[in-house]
Amino acid sequence: MEHLFDASLFATTLRLVTPILLAALGGALCARVGLFNVGLEGQVLVGAFAAIVGNHFTGNVFAAVLVAMLCSAVFSALFGYMSIHLKANVIVVGVAFNFLAVGLTTFSLRAIFNVKGAYSNKDMVGLPKWDIPLVKDIPWLGDVLSGHTPLVYLSFLLVLVLQWYLFKTVKGFRLLASGENPGAARTLGIKVSSYQYGAVLMCGVLCGLAGAQLSLGNVTMFTEGMTSGRGFIALVATMLGQSNPLGVAAASLLFGLMDAFSYRLQGFSMPAHFTLMLPYVVTIAAMLFFKNKSYMQEARKANESSR
Repeated sequence: MEHLFDASLFATTLRLVTPILLAALGGALCARVGLFNVGLEGQVLVGAFAAIVGNHFTGNVFAAVLVAMLCSAVFSALFGYMSIHLKANVIVVGVAFNFLAVGLTTFSLRAIFNVKGAYSNKDMVGLPKWDIPLVKDIPWLGDVLSGHTPLVYLSFLLVLVLQWYLFKTVKGFRLLASGENPGAARTLGIKVSSYQYGAVLMCGVLCGLAGAQLSLGNVTMFTEGMTSGRGFIALVATMLGQSNPLGVAAASLLFGLMDAFSYRLQGFSMPAHFTLMLPYVVTIAAMLFFKNKSYMQEARKANESSR
């Protein structure tokens, strides 16, 4: 039991929680402007594939991250155009984009790399691991907090930045107003559509970062459907956190811990198929016990307004 909860478990949690947290923050921004974005899974998958493609053609890992952010932002912009400008049903659009991402990345994998299932290259360089001065020398704490990719630290920094932006700045309050009461916001001269497009594009950027961490941080390869439901878990984390960055971070950490715990249990001779179910069982349990009527009402309002 002592080895079950050692420092490596929590270090793995930070590594695995990053894609979920980044995508969940993007989902929280969309929810704040009245858009229930169920397309997070597809946006992260596009970001993961774009990061590998960028790394393959540029040979620079940071350029690859920028490519992932750009491609996922473009993909997200299409979602925004259909949901905001064309007033399409956001749920239908999000589900359709998830399927589009699966098909698009599968086709592109074969068209660009001429392989099926997965692509990896022994010469591919992943995201660097940063050791934090002084902290790395602290027993246990250094093993947990030090030695992660820059995106791991960036994800938690973004939690604080978004918390400050949403609740301490004028533009943040205007963004909140755009989602709470679009009609009243328009009477005050607030350009609701602009804030919605901004939130959707930022969601795409965050999902691109999540995908880059997934394909270049956690591993250095791409496999078909490698998100494995993380986008949907991020959506649940958004709901559990009530679209509040700090709450979203707490919910994401719970799912990240369960994900890391499932891998740890495999070392105790437990069936892999059983342990891999653990994060999703926790997700379903969280949904059963979660009763946030106000959030669900917002989702219904966003669905109705898009008709």
